[in-house]
Amino acid sequence: MGRHFGSCHCGAVSFRLDADIVELTTCDCSLCAKRNALMTKVHESQLTILSGADALRLYEWNTRRAKHYFCSVCGIYTFHRKRAAPDHYGVNIFCLDDFDPSAVPVRATEGIGMTVVDPAARDQWPGPRDPAV
Repeated sequence: MGRHFGSCHCGAVSFRLDADIVELTTCDCSLCAKRNALMTKVHESQLTILSGADALRLYEWNTRRAKHYFCSVCGIYTFHRKRAAPDHYGVNIFCLDDFDPSAVPVRATEGIGMTVVDPAARDQWPGPRDPAV
């Protein structure tokens, strides 16, 4: 099994992945598109925060099921708990040390069609609106 180390830009947050990285994904939801995310998916048991847990800040929106973490010092998105698979993380592969993403296939995932349920949703958030709200 592969072992990869990563951190945010300033180094306040560092983490380890104990996983083979066999696929990278993009997502076209409004948040991933704006942050230009390229991620790998790992089970929660394969991600260990080594330092800086107290520097992580949480961003939630819409259903609040996905948990997006970023460094409060430098602002870099490090990883997020996935909406569609909450026992998995999407990890920003550009935070990984000495990792060459060109050797791993990239699959585009569709997030733009995920239901928007927040009654205060911005018009810029694409996706079908839940008629119950």
